[in-house]
Amino acid sequence: MAIEFEGKTIETDSNGYLADHTSWSEDLARFIASQEHIELGDKHWDLINFLRDEYFNNGQKQPNTRTILKAMSTEWGEKIKQKDLYDLFPGDPSKQGGRIAGLPESRRKGGY
Repeated sequence: MAIEFEGKTIETDSNGYLADHTSWSEDLARFIASQEHIELGDKHWDLINFLRDEYFNNGQKQPNTRTILKAMSTEWGEKIKQKDLYDLFPGDPSKQGGRIAGLPESRRKGGY
């Protein structure tokens, strides 16, 4: 599978995750999000940046929704609910958010 973007072919796996994370850019993230009918706002970017930071600067961790919930509550200075995250990324904040963030597909089962 592949994405045609700005005259380039960007390789993905069968679930739409980038084959090479170095091909990711914010513009590509906007394009992928638009294909999934999501318009990225500030809170989307907060979550995307958190996921990328955890992956690239914290041992390639891919946090689950519960961990994201805690982090975004702290980031936004308010207690949020899981529904708030699913309003941003209806296909699962950790999975869909990770795909748009250019991360590999998470293979974790529970835990972090």
